[in-house]
Amino acid sequence: MLYQVIAILILIVFYFFYFAKIIIQKKQSIKTNQMGIGNKPKKVLLIERIMSVATILTFVVSVCSIFTVRQFLITDLRMIGIVLGVLANLFFASATITMKTSWRVGIPEEKTSLVTNGIYRWSRNPAFVGFDLLYVSISLMFFNVPLVIVSLWAAVMLHLQILQEEEHMLKMFGTEYEDYTKHTLRYFGRRK
Repeated sequence: MLYQVIAILILIVFYFFYFAKIIIQKKQSIKTNQMGIGNKPKKVLLIERIMSVATILTFVVSVCSIFTVRQFLITDLRMIGIVLGVLANLFFASATITMKTSWRVGIPEEKTSLVTNGIYRWSRNPAFVGFDLLYVSISLMFFNVPLVIVSLWAAVMLHLQILQEEEHMLKMFGTEYEDYTKHTLRYFGRRK
């Protein structure tokens, strides 16, 4: 029961930051959720829509797994899952806070600011790293084949979204973004 409570708390904190950011920005008349909508190339819209389905399905399967997977013999993996869940929340919260009003879900049609400070100094995509860590966390705590499959599918879709966003950022910010990529890695780390 303890692992179920911890996992639910990890999910609640993670999605609290997600929805709180959307609500706060809506009050500022910022359209945060731009996933799968707008005047974007068909490939971009398709990937965004598939990614939305993958992330929603992963959430549903995660919650089902938390309530149905009772026995898991490797306690150390569950402990690693808890640590990764806490890291997922730290990455995601830091990303949404640092982005201020530039944070969007999906590729925005309007120009935002290029954020390179805070956690973005160490990761070009800390929100996506947060999602990936969350998926690994729940998978380690409540391992089952369907959960692993949908988590991998969501992670692949997030990666495809990152590639599209990188293209967009290069068009939007040009050499400023190019310079940023020379120093900060896609997922985590700095180049010298």
